[in-house]
Amino acid sequence: MEGQITVNTKEICRAHVLRQVIDQHITLVDAAVLLGVSYRQAKRLKARFARNDLAGLVHRNRHRTAVNALSAERRQEILALHSERYALFNDTHFTEMLNEREGLAVSRETVRKLRRQAGYQAKRRRRPPRHRSRRPRRELPGMLAQWDGSPHRWFGPLTPPCCLMAAVDDADNALLGALFVPTENSVAYLRLLAMILSRHGLPLAVYHDRHSALVRTDPHWSLEEQLQGFRYPTHVGRVLAELGIESIPAYSPQAKGRIENRFGLLQDRLIAEMALEGITTLDQANAWLLTTFIARYNQRFRKPAATEETAFVPVSAETIHQSVCFAYEATVGNDNTVRLGGIIIDIPPASKHTGYARKRVFVKQHLDGTWSVWYQNQQIASAPATKLTEPIRSWKRRNPANKEKSILQTYITAQPAPPSRGHFPFALMGTD
Repeated sequence: MEGQITVNTKEICRAHVLRQVIDQHITLVDAAVLLGVSYRQAKRLKARFARNDLAGLVHRNRHRTAVNALSAERRQEILALHSERYALFNDTHFTEMLNEREGLAVSRETVRKLRRQAGYQAKRRRRPPRHRSRRPRRELPGMLAQWDGSPHRWFGPLTPPCCLMAAVDDADNALLGALFVPTENSVAYLRLLAMILSRHGLPLAVYHDRHSALVRTDPHWSLEEQLQGFRYPTHVGRVLAELGIESIPAYSPQAKGRIENRFGLLQDRLIAEMALEGITTLDQANAWLLTTFIARYNQRFRKPAATEETAFVPVSAETIHQSVCFAYEATVGNDNTVRLGGIIIDIPPASKHTGYARKRVFVKQHLDGTWSVWYQNQQIASAPATKLTEPIRSWKRRNPANKEKSILQTYITAQPAPPSRGHFPFALMGTD
């Protein structure tokens, strides 16, 4: 209605104080203190109030368009970009894309208001944080890495789910490595470990959940394990033990919250950016992660560590190839061959008159699929690459009259190897 003015509580309080000044109940000096302004500003307010009453105290920019406000055309342009190209992006991510790719310098709050006014809700519901005891970050990068897998429909709601394997550094939140795999298993963890070792070096420890690829989840103890007082590790656990990396299992998702929180952020950003780039396959996604995303992610989200030094230990490519692998114990047959699940590896003679028949050997399958056979820490044979296959368990009774069972590792349909009696270290025996 014409002639109406809108005032707020602050302006009503100012009018009351200035009325006291005009009625000479208080001085203007005291009024300036009560109003929280300078004496000169109090004089201006008094003059405006005496001339226009309450309307003189209303801010003069009220109901005016700000000089730096977005034009209607620019608002429509931003909303059109959102609906056409950036519908999967959250507010912050959309703002970054507008600045980087579209050349539109707008603030995150402006984008948020535009989207809410247009009826677009927040991408993720923000829950109030619960009270939990904080674990201080490690001082040096490389002291503790947290890794995990996140099954999700990473390439859109119409595609089959796959798994993103990722590792972050506890000291500075850096993304140490990431790759897409069909499922979370031993092969996936070994590939992720090889990536971390080649890009950064050996971490001192890794923090992880109790996935069956990382820790023994069965309750059974073999006779040998009972006698020695510990159980043989999984394949991944064996590799970590050989490399001297401490394996720390977590007993709740909150315990390894730093990697869990990263997956929420990665689901926000990766799905949207891969859709924007037209990435639809695992190979394309893994190549893009290495060449583009990991470096950009670390530039955006990496935090300064407590110290500038590093605890990562450099490691050679040859060590990575020989150590990060699957491993099986086997007995060489009388025909100097090793048989594993239909795979036959011929072993050349040790000398002109001797061979390796009935010897206990150590068989490795490397991440490139190739095979090697080792005897007393010397490689004695190799075989071409075959498909990497997740190991399976086999239950075997040593004595039919004895109900005690032993868990032994097998390769596909291979017969379980008997317990080592020779040169194999404990970390390589009876791997699960």
